[in-house]
Amino acid sequence: MADRSAPPGQVTTADGVSIELAWSIATPARAAGVVTHPHPLMGGVMHNPVPAGVARGLAGAGVTAVRLGFRGSGGSGGEHGGGEPERADVEAAIDALAEVADGVPLVGVGYSFGADVLLALDDARLAGVVAIAPPLRFLPAALLAAPRDERPTLVLSPAHDQFCDPDQAAVTVEGWPSTTVEPIAGCDHFLAGGVQRVVDRVLAFVDDL
Repeated sequence: MADRSAPPGQVTTADGVSIELAWSIATPARAAGVVTHPHPLMGGVMHNPVPAGVARGLAGAGVTAVRLGFRGSGGSGGEHGGGEPERADVEAAIDALAEVADGVPLVGVGYSFGADVLLALDDARLAGVVAIAPPLRFLPAALLAAPRDERPTLVLSPAHDQFCDPDQAAVTVEGWPSTTVEPIAGCDHFLAGGVQRVVDRVLAFVDDL
């Protein structure tokens, strides 16, 4: 594997939108992950404590991480598209991640709206996906279910999530292959005090790949 010393701070999507990236580099890296953030129209940005904390925690344990700013947020161009166009934003970030960290497993780690977008993404380069507190409502159910195959999907569902609790998540993903729902005890959707537990579980997921 080769980690570049100066990875790109911007990438362009297939539909021509400039997307901001932020890197947490591990050298050497045993894996690499793309990390997505909450809903831009609800104040979600790549610097939200959950994706930022996850990225730092991953890099500290030997997993290079890249966060992206969805279109219409932060330093990214374009306008919010409701979820479906944002899949191209993630694809562009994976393109950059695959070049910076080659030869290691790639994983997707999404939080809230960003988790829904990741779940609707069909990219063969991802060895697995961790969806943190996915609302499971921002994209059509058929899109969320479509990419499922033998690659593992882990849904980390806060026990007191205001938008989709573990029981609701389990109903939604019933029938999805290789998908597991795990509650995060004592937390609501915003995961105050729970980020390190999420990081630990994501790292265990990477170790199992």
